[in-house]
Amino acid sequence: MKNLYQFYWDCGRSGYVEGVFLAEPRVITDAMGCELYLGEVLGKHSDVHGVLEEGDIVRLPDATPEFIEQFAVIFPNGIGYNPLGYLEDNK
Repeated sequence: MKNLYQFYWDCGRSGYVEGVFLAEPRVITDAMGCELYLGEVLGKHSDVHGVLEEGDIVRLPDATPEFIEQFAVIFPNGIGYNPLGYLEDNK
């Protein structure tokens, strides 16, 4: 069963990258420790990359199954950035 997750990366004075998306818990666990490359998402020469760590992605606990079902219909690709689509390597 998929859960609703929020991704947030503070990139200092360059800004931040965030997103809300659906994923299975196993996929989130497997992604921890993997290199993430987002490219120039914060403007030219920003080159946003790093290692995905605990706390970068949090499960939104108040999302009911009904809400998750509606979210999947309205936002099938999520909102903002889904870091799982930007993984550089697998452990």
